[in-house]
Amino acid sequence: MKLKHLLALLLTLTLLVAACGSDDDDTSDHEANGDCTTETEGVLTVATGEPVFPPWMGAGEDDFDDPTTGTGFEGALVYAIADEMGIETVEWVRTGFDEAVAPGEKDYDFNIQQYSITAKRDEVVDFSTGYYQVEQAIIGAPDSPAAAASSIADLKGLRLGAAIGTTSLDYIDNVIEPDSPAQVYDDNAAAKAAFDAGQVDGIVFDLPTAYFITAVEITDASIIGVLPVVGDDPEELGMLFEDGSPLVGCVNDALAALRSNGTLDALEDEWLNQGGAVPNLSS
Repeated sequence: MKLKHLLALLLTLTLLVAACGSDDDDTSDHEANGDCTTETEGVLTVATGEPVFPPWMGAGEDDFDDPTTGTGFEGALVYAIADEMGIETVEWVRTGFDEAVAPGEKDYDFNIQQYSITAKRDEVVDFSTGYYQVEQAIIGAPDSPAAAASSIADLKGLRLGAAIGTTSLDYIDNVIEPDSPAQVYDDNAAAKAAFDAGQVDGIVFDLPTAYFITAVEITDASIIGVLPVVGDDPEELGMLFEDGSPLVGCVNDALAALRSNGTLDALEDEWLNQGGAVPNLSS
């Protein structure tokens, strides 16, 4: 009788373990690491800026300022994430850049418009893991004083500018530390006007934006050089969520899968790595 009882007990334990294992197998990584419930069931609602521009979103005149085309690095990435999450429908809303960083509830699942992950921002919003490591670049006229620069030290005596609220402006203020305060622009049109008027020797942008600016908006300028990465933690772009959003873990799982299967690198190569021998400035 004791042997029968023992065999019965072992059989019961085996069935329990098998049942637990079956539950684990049926639970996706997305469900394990976050709540995949979106603002609207079956829809991924994504916010972005207005306008959007290549190479981040849109690829040409026919789809400029149209995120629904899925072109450009961030546009294509959003649809790849939705596909990885098993969501067929993506809906887009528009927000201001600074508006999205403010604390409070968001009426979208996440916002994507080249948000650098910073500790200060992370106090009031949440971020995904990084989807792009940022390099800064400086553009200027071929005959400007900036054109001869080969190091950060060569930039200190120049008149430099950057867009307001960007890490490009932070780079000027905290890394280059020029002799005169940086000129600050509300948008690229203002930067172009200052460039055309000869009010600035060089303007700092992230590298993909510098490619676009010199190809489309400030065609008299060229990329003078890529600026050195500083610190132990390189600047990364992340998708922005409402603080405490349970969707962060689910999106991070999707990003990890896209990174693992090579999709993320392929999208970066297609949309951001536009080639060209651009020199690297030394520190």
